[in-house]
Amino acid sequence: MSDTHDPGHGNSPAAWVAVTIMLVAFTAGTVFFWLDMPALVWASAGLLVLGLLVGVVMSKLGYGVKGPKYVAKAHD
Repeated sequence: MSDTHDPGHGNSPAAWVAVTIMLVAFTAGTVFFWLDMPALVWASAGLLVLGLLVGVVMSKLGYGVKGPKYVAKAHD
């Protein structure tokens, strides 16, 4: 497949930050669930939503795939 147009597939600072926050939230929520700490499970769920919001805000600020502050990296 020799496609010269790369749509980005979310490979942007906004996507990386959002996914990192959400992975931490999901991992912490799983650990807190195992440890039977429901308040911290819900706090992790809130952090998961916060990760989504951070990704949307960063994208609107120009750090998304088509944003003016995003610089695509060359693929070898």
